[in-house]
Amino acid sequence: MHFSTLIQNWYRQNKRDLPWRFSNDPYLIWLSEVILQQTRVEQGLPYYLKFSKRFSTVKKLATAQEDEILNLWQGLGYYSRARNMHAAAKQIVTEYKGEFPDDYNKIRALKGVGDYTAAAIASFAFNQPHAVVDGNVYRVLSRVYKEPTPIDSSEGKKIFSQLANQILDKKNPAQHNQAIMELGALVCSPKSPSCSMCPVQIKCLSFADDSFLNYPVKKKKLVVRQRFFNYGLVTDGKKIVLKKRGDGDIWNGLYDFRLIENLKDSSEVPDKFNDLEKVSIKLDGTFTHLLSHQKISAKFWMVKVKKIKLNKGEILVDISNLYDYPMPQLLIRYLNESSLLYAL
Repeated sequence: MHFSTLIQNWYRQNKRDLPWRFSNDPYLIWLSEVILQQTRVEQGLPYYLKFSKRFSTVKKLATAQEDEILNLWQGLGYYSRARNMHAAAKQIVTEYKGEFPDDYNKIRALKGVGDYTAAAIASFAFNQPHAVVDGNVYRVLSRVYKEPTPIDSSEGKKIFSQLANQILDKKNPAQHNQAIMELGALVCSPKSPSCSMCPVQIKCLSFADDSFLNYPVKKKKLVVRQRFFNYGLVTDGKKIVLKKRGDGDIWNGLYDFRLIENLKDSSEVPDKFNDLEKVSIKLDGTFTHLLSHQKISAKFWMVKVKKIKLNKGEILVDISNLYDYPMPQLLIRYLNESSLLYAL
């Protein structure tokens, strides 16, 4: 049997019951694809349900406040996805009167939409013959065909895109694309693939010589940046200082506390707050937070003052309302474990 026939037969019997698979609404498909970028299905599903309930149409998403969107997104990480999605929703309302475009190139031109997402929407919503190539597809194709070209190279992206389109079932592109991604997610996993359950095992060249764990090939090694954050929670016991993070760094658009960065010697931290009329300052928590490319060592200092003086860009909020502001998961972890909210 042809590769596509084998994986589609397997898919019909083994696919997961996921809500976006019961719709051909391009908005809901787009929403699911954005949420699932670099996110496991079990983690992304609750967010999809929240977003699709709160913003049931692209027009509702377009008119929402960014803070509300980021608040709902809290915990998913890669917040640029949410900001791009918001911008693209406004683009659809402005350029297409709120109707999601049905042309691949127009979809691809939306803010934050890349080749994969455009192909997914075009095929799943409109059954157009565009092959998807995500991490699961790279893994399946590289193993089946023993393709040695690094997937994180320009040449590799081109080769795998051509290969994916060559084997695409042009009559049933939606089901074909769903099938190959599901195969990568459920069977052809990165470290412990279930080769005995694979419908294309007989065609898999790397299975034949037991080299499947050598694929896919990558050329780049991730360089992890070490950062040291010292947060000062400047508070009078009822209110606390927050500041919205700007462009050019992680967590753009989210709120955090007054921050001193790159100070490894924490004994110097109290001196950094000498401009305040302090009542007391004490270390209130130490956390390590891992991102895909950064490791953050964070310390939280409770800085109690008689009178709060705001710096440029800072706002003063009630401590009881802190959860109303979208914050990085690092700060949410701190708030969930600290005594700050329980001291009210």
